[in-house]
Amino acid sequence: MIKKVLIANRGEIALRIHRACHEMGIETVAVHSTADADAMHVRLANDSVCIGPPASVDSYLNIPAIISAAEITGADAIHPGYGFLSENAHFAEIVADHGLTFIGPTADHIRTMGDKITAKETVKKLGIPVVPGSAGGITDDVTAKKVCAEIGYPVIIKASAGGGGRGMQIVQNADELSVKLQTCRTEAKASFGDDAVYIEKFLLKPRHIEFQIIGDNHGNCIHLGERDCSLQRRHQKILEEAPSPVINDETRARVGGIVAKAMADLGYSGAGTIEFLYEDGEFYFIEMNTRLQVEHPVTEMITGIDIVREQIRVAAGEKLSYTQDMVRFFGHAIECRVNAEHPFTFVPSPGNVTQYHVPGGLNVRCDSAVYAGYKIPPYYDSMVAKLIVSGYTREGCLLRLRRSLAEYVIDGITTTIPLHQALMDNEDFQAGDYDIHWLEKFLKDKTE
Repeated sequence: MIKKVLIANRGEIALRIHRACHEMGIETVAVHSTADADAMHVRLANDSVCIGPPASVDSYLNIPAIISAAEITGADAIHPGYGFLSENAHFAEIVADHGLTFIGPTADHIRTMGDKITAKETVKKLGIPVVPGSAGGITDDVTAKKVCAEIGYPVIIKASAGGGGRGMQIVQNADELSVKLQTCRTEAKASFGDDAVYIEKFLLKPRHIEFQIIGDNHGNCIHLGERDCSLQRRHQKILEEAPSPVINDETRARVGGIVAKAMADLGYSGAGTIEFLYEDGEFYFIEMNTRLQVEHPVTEMITGIDIVREQIRVAAGEKLSYTQDMVRFFGHAIECRVNAEHPFTFVPSPGNVTQYHVPGGLNVRCDSAVYAGYKIPPYYDSMVAKLIVSGYTREGCLLRLRRSLAEYVIDGITTTIPLHQALMDNEDFQAGDYDIHWLEKFLKDKTE
């Protein structure tokens, strides 16, 4: 069994992994930049190592420094969390080459799913439905026009190596195609070092539905149901819930069974998420994330399964703790991402947290590394907390979430808590009637 885990991340997810490790009797190593010297996970870990200055490229993306930290502290495994190096196949290979256990899938699977074109071709062969679009990468106007004529406008151009909403262009008609194709390729090159792009049909009112899976090295793979992540701004998720308000038990079992079988056939090991666009009763694969997701707590709340614990067990070579028929779904859960930003303009608001009080009560969870007196640095992602609430029904969950948001105190900085409170008061959201474009319209009305 793994004895000591280096956590190659920061913030709430580093603390989340630390807690899972300690509950399993596993020691932890925190790595941190100079800006994070006072971070909570650094204070609580068994060992800590400063790996560089504030800039991520010099610290949390500094592979030699991370490997060195593991070696000098005697760590035998590395958990990458999410973001940073979590989906870097080269990093996974280097970890293995140094005799360390990478708590995640194989480098080959990370590489396959990290290239959106290859991922789409792979899952299509495995029986997962995909969005109509180009068979491969697009590099010229002639091919692009032919593809668009076949699938029909509007279309969306995406960077093959993309993610996080970058390297995307929506094209409404043929007149826009040439310019937006070039723009997307330029953005892709600048953001990811790769100008390969592909084209897909742009769905008008889809929902973003993702299925959580976990596989082991013994041929087993299960799904833990779906999450609805449709409330997005510029392709960045704001709020997630499980189960989706529009998916029934029969559909969940059918689609979950498809993705679990596909990943078992692929030999996938570790946690992963198959992401779909869902419209008019049809699912269309868009990508796979070969890591732990920010929104994993809502799945944990309705299943009672500790996903991080399963990641660690699987990485250590053990079988999954659960078979598919052991997975049960209870009630409803919603996660609000709390960012250090203006709630409606999203202007960043780093600074000193003067007062901090988290809500409590039955089925209320807060994943955060913030404390009173903590200085939120301006160098990293603005998310400072995740408030997760569950209830027997969605209506009960919303009532509990409304109360919890009112109790949450984060003084000294501006946060997005008022945005979530405004969502609680909205009739469309209360009814579960929204799609991936809904939040942009909601915010436009709030700021005009």
